[in-house]
Amino acid sequence: MSTATEEADRISSSLGGESTEDDKKPFLPRIITGGGGGGGDSKNQSRRRLVSKSVVGPSTPRHLKAVGREIEHAAKETYLITRLAFTLLRYLGVGYKWITRFLALTCYALLLMPGFLQVAYHYFFSRQVRRSIVYGDQPRNRLDLYLPTNTNGPKPVVIFVTGGAWIIGYKAWGSLLGLQLAERNVIVACLDYRNFPQGTISDMVKDTCQGISFVCNNIANYGGDPNRIYLMGQSAGAHISACALLELAVKESKKEKSMSLSVSQIQAYFGLSGGYNLPKLVDHFHCRGLYRSIFLSIMEGEKSLKLYSPEVRIQDPSIQHAVSLLPPIILFHGTADNSIPSEASQTFADALHRVGARAQLVLYDGKTHTDLFLQDPLRGGRDELFDNLIAVIQADDKEALDKDAISLLRRRLVPEFLLRMAREISPF
Repeated sequence: MSTATEEADRISSSLGGESTEDDKKPFLPRIITGGGGGGGDSKNQSRRRLVSKSVVGPSTPRHLKAVGREIEHAAKETYLITRLAFTLLRYLGVGYKWITRFLALTCYALLLMPGFLQVAYHYFFSRQVRRSIVYGDQPRNRLDLYLPTNTNGPKPVVIFVTGGAWIIGYKAWGSLLGLQLAERNVIVACLDYRNFPQGTISDMVKDTCQGISFVCNNIANYGGDPNRIYLMGQSAGAHISACALLELAVKESKKEKSMSLSVSQIQAYFGLSGGYNLPKLVDHFHCRGLYRSIFLSIMEGEKSLKLYSPEVRIQDPSIQHAVSLLPPIILFHGTADNSIPSEASQTFADALHRVGARAQLVLYDGKTHTDLFLQDPLRGGRDELFDNLIAVIQADDKEALDKDAISLLRRRLVPEFLLRMAREISPF
């Protein structure tokens, strides 16, 4: 098994594939704000005069209605969150494992708070971040876009699906990765999706498929290249995005009319610390505090475990044509990962090789579940995962790779002693 440093050059040189102009999809629909012709303008002017006469102060009926709508929306959101929280607590019960892990998570977040606050500032105030773009009609069908400051030419795009044990995933969890990749002229789209108990695995996969389709069809409107798109998921997000990618390939192989993209638009899939064979992980998750009962509820019962296990499903002879459509798959995993053992990525890579798919596995010696995604980026400087991602994404852009080689090191966001303490107390 090769190490991360040995794989970087090999990964970048082994990936290829071209897309034609026919693969490009429509831009965002334009919103027509007014009618044509002078008659329409005079009518609008008359309406504006009438409106200006009627607005006399903040207590007008129109203003009160707007305030009422805001209050109603806030009340509905509060009720929804409260109801979902109580539903989740009913599933979890009073288990000491998840309670102790929740307390550890709180301490972990507090130790890394200096870095989180800096990232949050840029997330909320940077002009390069477009938050909560709607991609569907379901709750949580939102995405964040991280745009480079350099607008010369179309940019490569990474669609990122965050982790969170299928329960606490949120698009802002990808802000650190999004901001750092945007500095290297890569557009990042962080997808939100329905978490349990608001949705189960089929809802999560459906939302992710819809988000991927939206980005592929509309990213050109934001300066992205629709034929240089990369899909990435972390932890539970790696599992969900792998399921979504396979689902899209199956639909394309069947030539379903609902398909609005070509899987060939996705140049590679990056799976970070993911689990892809659920039957093998049920007992492991149970011992870690994600109890069997709640996990089976998330996955819609024991009979659905294989259906939502990419490692198992790719071995089904009936979808071999779909498997041939899959892009190169690159799996990253730390050998000291206790949340999802690195063997989960290794067995998935082996299964992909057996069915003729293009796959590579990169193991990071001694790295935990959160080292690669949080501690290392917050430490600043260079890290192997980021370098490997850039090596693949910008493999065909020698100028960008040369600039990256001489670029300034990223600054440290959290003192080393806090990072070490956080690593020791991490519940992941």
